[in-house]
Amino acid sequence: MTRVARLVTSADIDDRSGGQSIRARLDAELQDGMRITLLDDRGWSGSGGAAAFGRYGEDVAETARMVVGPDGAYGEITQAEMDAGHWQFLADRLREHGVEIDGTELSALPHDVEVSERLQAQVARNRSR
Repeated sequence: MTRVARLVTSADIDDRSGGQSIRARLDAELQDGMRITLLDDRGWSGSGGAAAFGRYGEDVAETARMVVGPDGAYGEITQAEMDAGHWQFLADRLREHGVEIDGTELSALPHDVEVSERLQAQVARNRSR
């Protein structure tokens, strides 16, 4: 049986934005090293792009984890409901690929962030200004 070893969010400069935003992709990494993309439509930007790259001391890894969810509560929906729905959605995506896991188990996995070299360089340039 294929098992998920960890979650990995990859953060990189979003070339589609003219280099003014950061794109985040969430993958499930299986024990054999194969990755299954769960979310590929997340990211963030800042005023003029500078804030997105940590000019104001922002932690890129922390923000990357935040933008891939779960989202915050709103309206009548509680945080617990948002969390459960998010993790179940991701578990359902994995099931489409033949990986059996429930949302609770998925939420307990390690979640690492891999920041691309070019994004690391941009963050360093902005912080030295």
